[in-house]
Amino acid sequence: MNIEFIIRLIGMIVLAIGGVVWGQNLGISANSNAVPGMLTVEQYTFTFGLLGALVGLILTPYVTTRPVRAVKSVLTRVSAQTLSASLLGLISGLLVAALFSFPISLLPKPFGQILPFIGVLVFGYLGVAVFVTRQDDLFSILSSFKGAGPGSSKEAAAGNANWADNRTILLDTSVIIDGRIADITRTGFLPGSLLIPRFVLNELQYIADSPDALRRQRGRRGMEVLAALQKEPTIPVRISDIDVEGMREVDDKLVVLARQLRCPILTNDYNLNRVAELQGVTVLNINELANAVKSVLLPGEIMSVHVIQEGRESGQGVGYMDDGTMVVVENGREYMEKEILVVVTKVLQTAAGRMIFARPEDSSNGEH
Repeated sequence: MNIEFIIRLIGMIVLAIGGVVWGQNLGISANSNAVPGMLTVEQYTFTFGLLGALVGLILTPYVTTRPVRAVKSVLTRVSAQTLSASLLGLISGLLVAALFSFPISLLPKPFGQILPFIGVLVFGYLGVAVFVTRQDDLFSILSSFKGAGPGSSKEAAAGNANWADNRTILLDTSVIIDGRIADITRTGFLPGSLLIPRFVLNELQYIADSPDALRRQRGRRGMEVLAALQKEPTIPVRISDIDVEGMREVDDKLVVLARQLRCPILTNDYNLNRVAELQGVTVLNINELANAVKSVLLPGEIMSVHVIQEGRESGQGVGYMDDGTMVVVENGREYMEKEILVVVTKVLQTAAGRMIFARPEDSSNGEH
């Protein structure tokens, strides 16, 4: 049963009882000087009881569950650091207001009664506003004081190991399904904690339950990758219920959430990459990382390649390096299913990645 419906019933019963009591008292007062045609006490009681029940049934959620839901929606969009800064600012503002309230209360009426209350509101607001605005500087100072105490030299290694805990990286569904994120986290090159919103996890579960066999397999692989990530001690992984109201698409929610938390998105989705960059959100693209760390070869260098298939042009053979880079071998068709030494002739960078053109070393020697 819906909690809002239960609250409506409770409000209806409470206000109906209040209406009955109020109607009965009003009816007794009205009938003390009875005139013809006046409502009886029972009619007053029934009318006000029915009116109270109707008001309780309609208006109760607007003063109970709806405000709570609105506050919860706001809190889920605010980071823990901002909430902590707000709380510290509120406490500081109230302390300053308490110091000023005593001398202000000695002023003549009505200033001595009104100004202390106004001071609480003003200093509370100023405290929250200042602390939230300078939250990054505040937590940096607190972190420096924490590391400057006794025994800080012994804790320096642990502090350096966790230096990026304050940085959050949002994970997209595609990058979890891809699986390479697990290998990257083991290397320790990702500076920060990985944040997986609940709506990303729900999308991953939806894919894992898909009737299509291929999509179901990809979704289950994503679940396995996520389980492996949570077991990795190198980098913390958090699953949060934080959400974005008013949007249904997962990509749109990720972009808005990244802007609110001021954190990058880790993905290999080309469309999400472009949309996020247009809105000023930092994107960490695994495909770009993979292309950046591929081996750099120059024309004239010798390498070993296993020719596994024919090329598009006549006589060409195709092989692949360990990092997946395609190697097109001139006159390589006669070396099918063989490991040969080739000389790099040209390196071509395309939108799909890097391609290497080469020719067999023995043919190169024969030319010389």
